[in-house]
Amino acid sequence: MSTVLALSGGVGGAKLVHGLAQVLPAEQLVVCCNTGDDFTHVGQHVCPDIDTVLYTLSGLANPELGWGRADETWHFMDTMAVLGGETWFRLGDADLAMHVVRSQALAAGQSISAITADLARRLGVAPTIAPMSDQPVSTIVLTPDGELAFQHYFVRERCAPVVTGFRFEGAAAAKPAPAVAATLGDPKLRAILFCPSNPYVSLGPILAVKDIAAALARRRAPAIAVSPIVGGVAIKGPAAKMMAELGQEVSATAVARLLRPYIDGFVIDDTDADQADGIRSMGLKVEVAPTVMRNTADKRALAEAMLAFADRMRTA
Repeated sequence: MSTVLALSGGVGGAKLVHGLAQVLPAEQLVVCCNTGDDFTHVGQHVCPDIDTVLYTLSGLANPELGWGRADETWHFMDTMAVLGGETWFRLGDADLAMHVVRSQALAAGQSISAITADLARRLGVAPTIAPMSDQPVSTIVLTPDGELAFQHYFVRERCAPVVTGFRFEGAAAAKPAPAVAATLGDPKLRAILFCPSNPYVSLGPILAVKDIAAALARRRAPAIAVSPIVGGVAIKGPAAKMMAELGQEVSATAVARLLRPYIDGFVIDDTDADQADGIRSMGLKVEVAPTVMRNTADKRALAEAMLAFADRMRTA
């Protein structure tokens, strides 16, 4: 049985994972989720990217936002505001239950891997959803005015501060989660797919785990990324802003250059077809396909295109 490993951030990654779940048997899909965004808020351990993937695959995600739960209510946050509590990071009433259960399990000594697997089972999610590591890794955003924890930068400050760099606190001591390590070491691994996620703060923390980066360096299965930048614009989130502030060209080509040490192929949107030759000059194979996922059909089509691309690379 061949397996596919998907490296995923939040909204964009969850969309491709949803497509992969439509075309692969559940036992053949393993999703490695970024946990650099994780943090403790109002006493609860929040895993934004893991939860976005879980909610998406279980059909519970907010279809407009892509994150959080559909049909959410906000009595908890409204009461927090009345009582003078922190409200900059909003937790819906149903979503809050996820964080309470997770926090209780952590306090009882369970790992994030075990907790995530249990939550997936309870939500009816069949593919393996795993954190990148069971050890905490925190994304720290560097700015001219000092360091910011990622959620403070992303949500509280609404991405306004200028970015000068990133630091992944705890990455040096982190080990791949068991399911991730086993999949990377699987001789039958079919492909490693980098979802269209922010290369700095969604994929960057995963790659900062040394044993994951080392396994990718000695990979035998083809590793393919899809650009989160289309037509010089980020489909979702602050990737384009970050690239510009770090002195990078905002383009699919620049993303390919950032990921070049870890991948063999790169998927770009039809809009960026004129960049294909430049990316090939880096030694990468290139696939041009529609990459903007507006609906389930788009997600499935991109998943099928990436898997077919990987299979052609394996047999070339």
